[in-house]
Amino acid sequence: MSLRTKRTFLIDNSQNFKKKLFLWAQQFETIVWLDSNNYHQTYSSFNGALAIDEFTSIKTDYHGAFDKLKEYHSFTKDYIFGYISYDVKNDAEHLSSNNFDGLGFADLYFFQPQKLIFINDDSVEFQYLKMMDDEIEDDFEEILETPILLNDNRFKNTEEETSDIKIKLRVHKDEYHEKVEKLLEHIHRGDIYEANFCQEFYAENTVINPYKIYQHLNEISEPPFATFLKTEHQYLLSASPERFIKKEGAKIISQPIKGTAKRYVNKIEDDKIAFDLARDEKERSENIMIVDLVRNDLSRTAKKGTVKVEELCKVYSFKQVHQLISTVVSEIEHDTHPVNVVRDTFPMGSMTGAPKISAMKIIEKLEETKRGLYSGTVGYFTPDGDFDFNVIIRSILYNAEKKYVSYSVGGAITAKSTPEKEYEECLLKAKAMKYVLLNSIK
Repeated sequence: MSLRTKRTFLIDNSQNFKKKLFLWAQQFETIVWLDSNNYHQTYSSFNGALAIDEFTSIKTDYHGAFDKLKEYHSFTKDYIFGYISYDVKNDAEHLSSNNFDGLGFADLYFFQPQKLIFINDDSVEFQYLKMMDDEIEDDFEEILETPILLNDNRFKNTEEETSDIKIKLRVHKDEYHEKVEKLLEHIHRGDIYEANFCQEFYAENTVINPYKIYQHLNEISEPPFATFLKTEHQYLLSASPERFIKKEGAKIISQPIKGTAKRYVNKIEDDKIAFDLARDEKERSENIMIVDLVRNDLSRTAKKGTVKVEELCKVYSFKQVHQLISTVVSEIEHDTHPVNVVRDTFPMGSMTGAPKISAMKIIEKLEETKRGLYSGTVGYFTPDGDFDFNVIIRSILYNAEKKYVSYSVGGAITAKSTPEKEYEECLLKAKAMKYVLLNSIK
């Protein structure tokens, strides 16, 4: 028996409705907002989704986190939305996280939303828990009447907003070069083939309007896995282009990104750089090493002989960058628990390296910041056990209580890497986050 009442309404303009819905959602304490930005992709479930207000929830550190999530998923038999931080690696493997953490997110958090709204091209579907279903029509009308004004008084911060943001580097350029050289020593010794090395940019004593910042970031990026997450005083504002893993029935889909090139305004130059990226030996080798890792991860739960590479190093273009994306798929047995599939592939290969455990140990020693939510994953499970999770990159994290703002970027270090080029790639990936923080709408 369904726990939810479903009502579908036709809408004239899904883009306008989406803007109204996002603004309307700001009144709630707990929010997960997922936006595909109408990006053309083979595996897509909806145009946008909004999950608000906890009915039940789970919040835990990494100790036994996957078992607790499994138990919670089996208990609710409903939609659950939330995140798994990178540091839950310590539950999946015998690892630790000892670096500085300025944000303080829980390691794992999921909630069963009281209200759930899905947007498709010309319709919106409300799925409310039965005890809330008498609010569907009123909420729909209220959303329709919401003005699309970012500076509407209802949506202002209680504290004064500040545009005086001083962004600092946790690792300075010379130190970054030294750390990459150490990684190259490990690679040349044969300890690892590839490692994703990340660095943090941060601002202290800073107040931002997370709604405005998210909207600005999303507008200049328009990625397929954009996410706004609010839980109490903590926020994730994500313009992620990357899917971690999705389950559709018995099919599992993973789409690692490795390989980046900047966009050009001139079409001829832009087409040329995309063409060159598809044939770049270093970028392709980065991607192919991670594809091998993903194939290995998927094989842990896959039926024998079902792991396949559907796309290898295909160029996908986004507003800021071109990326090389591969699509790896598998099939699982009907009685395989969905949480097991996530656990056996976590953390994602594109954010760790190969071999995965060795790479994670080495980057933990060289990085200065606990990754936390960055390079973790946010998404949802359905009542039928399907799921979809992104990779938390191109994201701004904010703790309003601590007035701490953070964004991190990383790059894959391989035998062909040079510290200078890797540093330039990091700055390219950081560009959109830096721009919106320094140029947010007042």
